[in-house]
Amino acid sequence: MTDSQNLKDHWEREDLSEAIRAALIESGKDLNALTLDDLAPFDQFHAGGKRFTLRLANLAGLKSNMHILDVGGGLGGPARTLALEFNCRVTVVDLTESYVHAGRLLTSLMKLEDRVIFQVGDALNLLFDDNSFDAVWTQNSGMNIANKEKLYTGFQRIIRPHGLLVIQEPMSGPNQPPIFPVMWSRDGSNNFLRKPEQMRAAIEAAGFHLLQWDDVTNEKDPPNSVRPMFSIQKLVMGDDLLAQIRIADKHNDEEQRLVMVQAVFERR
Repeated sequence: MTDSQNLKDHWEREDLSEAIRAALIESGKDLNALTLDDLAPFDQFHAGGKRFTLRLANLAGLKSNMHILDVGGGLGGPARTLALEFNCRVTVVDLTESYVHAGRLLTSLMKLEDRVIFQVGDALNLLFDDNSFDAVWTQNSGMNIANKEKLYTGFQRIIRPHGLLVIQEPMSGPNQPPIFPVMWSRDGSNNFLRKPEQMRAAIEAAGFHLLQWDDVTNEKDPPNSVRPMFSIQKLVMGDDLLAQIRIADKHNDEEQRLVMVQAVFERR
């Protein structure tokens, strides 16, 4: 079985679009008047949610009309945020077909098809011309990718000169190994974290210059924070597995087994 197939098997969820639509209706949302905040529990499938998306966009200093490639953007929560809050055009690429279908549905409900488009694709084989984008954006998508050198070299090729690489990634903390399950790995398989210094070195070696590097581990929501009744985490992982993940997350944070970094690089 290929690495790509392993990832699809981990993330793919049958009828995800229908489940999200039903959860939106059950939670009392008007499908004809959805806002970013209405969708945030359902489409910001990463640590820190919409709050971290806005933090990262401001860290990068995104400007109006930038064309951004969101790699591993799945359901499109960050992409729609960048379109509405920062007036960017966003192309989303994700390996998981059910996420792309759900992302298209939510984008259509928000009437943003002219600003946000979706493609099924592989982060290690991006089928775009050289210098196609003002920025590559990726939030919590590199954890499952072993060949980070190929990943970042591919990003460098499609970003225009002096364009941006904007990332949010969990990385290995000083105490190893992590406690599983985590969102991206139930038992350690498909887990390819590296230490922050290794990540920075790999990105710089691919042809980037560091502009910003923030450890945001302590800015994540605390484990005992109030959580929404409906969330994409529950829909994808289920209550039982999600409870196990949250216990493991608490230990990973407290014992410094995982760190979360937001960073911005410029293509040389």
